[in-house]
Amino acid sequence: MPRIDPVQPPFEGEVAERLEAMMPPGVPPILLFRTFVRNLPMAEAMGTWGSYELSKRLSLSMRDREIVIDRTCARCRCEYEWGVHVAFFADRVKLHAEQVTSLTHGSPTDPCWSDERDRVLIQVADAVHDSAHIEDGLWGRLSTELTQLEILDLPMLCGWYHAISFTANGIRLDREEGAPRFADVL
Repeated sequence: MPRIDPVQPPFEGEVAERLEAMMPPGVPPILLFRTFVRNLPMAEAMGTWGSYELSKRLSLSMRDREIVIDRTCARCRCEYEWGVHVAFFADRVKLHAEQVTSLTHGSPTDPCWSDERDRVLIQVADAVHDSAHIEDGLWGRLSTELTQLEILDLPMLCGWYHAISFTANGIRLDREEGAPRFADVL
């Protein structure tokens, strides 16, 4: 049971405007955003950065982004946000079942990761999660695989999804209807 209840439809006024701005056209607002609008100034401020992280302006590809988000949310044990991203993006970015399982329960050395870039993205997500640091050997591999723009975006993306995970976990947000659970990808 959530500690803060999401707003319920019908949405009106500033709440309706903010929710509309936070979602793709025609898509109903998710529970997370319906909870964030309980604090409209926060929701508005988050909109700018959040829209950057999920836009084509982010230097990382959509696939790179989803690998990092899925791994970060799984490491934070945030089943809510992980489930939203797996349900909405995994097929779109061609993450197959073994890779989703690995991102959730496995390791960058699992056989499903044949691409060095994918392995490095996972290792960086793990490193910043575990120690808030990227050691020199990993940095060397990272700088071979990613541009400087991508390298700057990568830890910021991890940090953003740490913040989302901390909030969703802290308020005990219910899962979205139809979203997978960690146990669904064992």
